[in-house]
Amino acid sequence: MYLIGFVVAALGVVIAGIYWRQEALLLYPEPLPPDYVFHLPDVVEVPVAVDDAVLSALHLRLPDPKGVVFYLHGNAGNLASWFADTSLFRQSNYDLFMLDYRGYGKSTGRVTSEAQLRSDVAAAWQQIAPLYKARRKVFLGRSLGSALAAGLAARFQPDLTILVSPYWSVTELAALHYPFVPAVLLRYRLETFRDIAHIDGPVLLIHGDRDAVIPFDHSVRLQAAARAAQLVRLTGAAHNDLQDFDDYGKAIAARLAGL
Repeated sequence: MYLIGFVVAALGVVIAGIYWRQEALLLYPEPLPPDYVFHLPDVVEVPVAVDDAVLSALHLRLPDPKGVVFYLHGNAGNLASWFADTSLFRQSNYDLFMLDYRGYGKSTGRVTSEAQLRSDVAAAWQQIAPLYKARRKVFLGRSLGSALAAGLAARFQPDLTILVSPYWSVTELAALHYPFVPAVLLRYRLETFRDIAHIDGPVLLIHGDRDAVIPFDHSVRLQAAARAAQLVRLTGAAHNDLQDFDDYGKAIAARLAGL
């Protein structure tokens, strides 16, 4: 009886730890010093005030842009790496706006819920949206950011939504990578499939067919769930090397040019 009680108690501790520390399984922030300086031409640093935190964002401003790409990055790194190469957007004559989530880069605070994440990215978009009333608006989300971009697109209906290495839901990803975690304990659902069905405009999906983090099949099913989606399959691409394939940049540039 004592052994059974010990096992039950130990299991309870493990379950409680999983429930309250899900951010450690989902998010891998890399902070930057508060005085870090981004040395990038035509790029301005923009603070985004949200509840109990200030998000760090970078804004590529071109003289007469066709529009803006609002970019939500993946679950690791920070703006120092994600914003390193803006050539694709410069050549397409699009401004680029990208933020760091709480705890990433120079952003203060920490992520504590899905609702908070969604609220933060919406606040950032609403801050810059007035600059582009008469111009094209594109939401781009990669990996973690794909669900956030889909949710934002379902709410604000941009001219184009681009989802790179998107996932059906975090629930399904957790079952793949952490099968010991009961789905009922997940506080982050991030159900891309629900939001993509409510995006009225065109959707571009880009996915590597050798992606072991988010299997290619997620994009296949998301294409079917969307109202109007094109899927670009990058043969031989994994999760973190898509930008090394020529068809990645070509696919995005072609859709931006067509708006």
